[in-house]
Amino acid sequence: MNSTNTIIIFLGCIISIILFGKIFVLPIKMIIKLIINSILGGIIIVVINWIGTAFNLHIGLNIFTAIFVRNTWNSRSNITDIF
Repeated sequence: MNSTNTIIIFLGCIISIILFGKIFVLPIKMIIKLIINSILGGIIIVVINWIGTAFNLHIGLNIFTAIFVRNTWNSRSNITDIF
């Protein structure tokens, strides 16, 4: 195998790594944002439940309500994209 083939294979590998990296960056960012929003939504629900005990108010804490509360909280504020 001569050096020209080696260089072409090396450059092809680098280009394919860059392309696959760019393809998968957006879904990873979306997953990280979903995880952060779920954690913040869970914290908001815990605070609402803690304050709501005086008024007999309770919101069930699961992943769906955490995502819903955080996304609703985000959409009602003036800053729609915090992250």
